[in-house]
Amino acid sequence: MDHWLSWVVFAAVTGTMMVLDLRVLQKKPHAISFKEAIRWTLAWIAVAAAFNVYLWYSEGAQAAGEFLTCYLTEYALSVDNMFVFLVIFGALAVPAESQRRVLLWGIVGALVMRGIFIVAGVELVERFSWTTYLLGGFLVLTGIKLCFKSEEQVDPQHNWLLRFCRKRLRTTPDYQGKHFFVRLDGKTYATPLFICLLVIESSDVLFAVDSVPAALAITKNAAVLYTSNILAILGLRSLFFAVSELIKYLRFLNYGLAAILVFVGAKMLVANWWHVSIGVSLAVVGGLLALAVIASMIANRRVLPPE
Repeated sequence: MDHWLSWVVFAAVTGTMMVLDLRVLQKKPHAISFKEAIRWTLAWIAVAAAFNVYLWYSEGAQAAGEFLTCYLTEYALSVDNMFVFLVIFGALAVPAESQRRVLLWGIVGALVMRGIFIVAGVELVERFSWTTYLLGGFLVLTGIKLCFKSEEQVDPQHNWLLRFCRKRLRTTPDYQGKHFFVRLDGKTYATPLFICLLVIESSDVLFAVDSVPAALAITKNAAVLYTSNILAILGLRSLFFAVSELIKYLRFLNYGLAAILVFVGAKMLVANWWHVSIGVSLAVVGGLLALAVIASMIANRRVLPPE
């Protein structure tokens, strides 16, 4: 994405979609139905696919392949992170009609943080080549840990930011509709919805620790890294509402994600001796993700009682 027109196209498309969401869909807060979530999930996937095709014609097959591989990797890792969002919303008793607003502004914050992480990561790898081995080893260890992860409970109440805000900020005891702040008796109060937003933002920093190094193992092109990450993140909100009820059935997803992290980490470690083409990377990432989903579906059919 060396040409300025590519950035204009990217900004115009994503900006239009976000304004449409804010001005039209957010005009009246409501609980998101499964059908609406599926429609918007498919719409964001279509936007990413269209931009990928544009990259193919404007930048070439290499950039398009790198974009698609990074997009699939980020999307796959995001599905696993949705479990944390579910726990946060449940623990903080966030009303269903307000969850979309929290995720929207959480994603806006993620756009900024991912940009910082990506620029810093690319600069670090280019200046100090030995960090490639450090990041590669980190991904392999993370993948192994994820593979053997127990069914541990995530407790948002232990989040340091949540505890800090409750001590330092004036907060209302109850939710105040869609508002993050309200004025009461001449004083400004933060609502529990704002506290939830901060917890979501702090969680995204932890998510980026896994996803950005994984993307760096695929390409060092900062533009491709950023656009693929952003389009995956922008589609995450609608995907959350689409799969929030189905994610518990993806019992083998962790194993698929673990294998993806181990693969991209190993790819980083052997990069100086063995080049893995972007086509192979795309096939492996897509194949592992598909295999995990198919295996989960087969296993669920075996345990579900016949109708």
